[in-house]
Amino acid sequence: MFKILKKKKVWIPALIILILIVWFFMTKSGSDDITFVDAEKVELRKIVQKINASGKIQPEESVQITSTITGWITEITVMEGDTVEPGQHLISIDEKQIRPRYNNALSQVKSSEANLKKVKAQMDRTKSLFSKKLISQQEQEQVEASFQIALSQAEQANANLLSAEDELSKTRLTAPKFGIVTSITKEEGEMAVGGMFNPGVLMTIADLSRMEVEVDVNENDVVNITIGDTTEIEIDAYPDTMFFGIVSEIAHTAQSMNMGSQQQVTNFKVKVKMITVPDRIRPGMSSTVNIITETIKNALSIPIQALTSRPENYKDKGDSDKKQNKWEKDDDDISFKKIKPIDVVFVLKDEFGDNKVEEGKKYALVKPIKVGISGENYYEVKSGIANNDMIVIGGYRVLSKDLNHGDLVKMKNQKVQSVNEE
Repeated sequence: MFKILKKKKVWIPALIILILIVWFFMTKSGSDDITFVDAEKVELRKIVQKINASGKIQPEESVQITSTITGWITEITVMEGDTVEPGQHLISIDEKQIRPRYNNALSQVKSSEANLKKVKAQMDRTKSLFSKKLISQQEQEQVEASFQIALSQAEQANANLLSAEDELSKTRLTAPKFGIVTSITKEEGEMAVGGMFNPGVLMTIADLSRMEVEVDVNENDVVNITIGDTTEIEIDAYPDTMFFGIVSEIAHTAQSMNMGSQQQVTNFKVKVKMITVPDRIRPGMSSTVNIITETIKNALSIPIQALTSRPENYKDKGDSDKKQNKWEKDDDDISFKKIKPIDVVFVLKDEFGDNKVEEGKKYALVKPIKVGISGENYYEVKSGIANNDMIVIGGYRVLSKDLNHGDLVKMKNQKVQSVNEE
């Protein structure tokens, strides 16, 4: 009796394990042809096409204060952050070398004017004497020539005075327009390096009530942007706050980075004018801009992840192709890479030819489509499918490689209503 019980203890657990193994393999083999997918209905939506770009905030207009003469800075009358008015005195430059030239020019003017007055009186007397025939014509002509020389000397002296006066005025720098002092690069006692070419910047003035964002836009996207496009602006210093603007300028000249390398990038500068400027904004702040290039209401749309590609001969591919992974390589036929790919979606139907599916299953049928603009999450569909069609939206590997035309699938969300083939 004991031996019989001992044998039962051995073979009963072994039988249970054998039954479980058989059940596992039967279940697995029965589900080999069924793929579980995520599905969603095709709907009408508002599609907003946006181009994302990043850049820096800067004033619409800023003025760099420079000097055309070289000299020591003797006075700076403002500080960073001060508001200045047009004509307000900003910086004084040492005038010790320029003032003597001005005084000399002024003295020459006074001397030439006195000489001109003297010669003019002499010419008037000569004319009176000549009219009475008391002097010769030669004497009169000599006096008239002296007058012309004196007049020329007076004009030259006045021109020298204007030049010296202009040079002296450059020792006193004033604000050309209204704005805020955003930077001062020199201190009192330092040298202001002047000149007509590459002068040193002493100060920058900008109107911070009018700001813009300068962003870099890729060459593939800039062709879709036009002046006046509305934009959404996000500033790193103002989280969770959206500002708005309009495109005010698009560069006509490209700026290329990493020239001659595989990482070469060609961008265009685009300026976006801010409609509302927040308080305490500063030039140079980082910002991200979404440029709205096109908006379509009630557009037939699909999720971005639903769009995939298949070769033009997708109808020739069967279940055997799926098992042999012929989407990647086919030794007996033309490889996938040599066949022109087309944009498609997988539409779920209850019928495929004369075949009908059991309850809870669907046929995944390839439908070539033509897409238009893309939003953040959806594509506009121009042709190929109809409103309320049920399409496969995931997972990624299922859509990109595993799923074939006519495959049986099950939807992970069984609450989604079935759509019969029209």
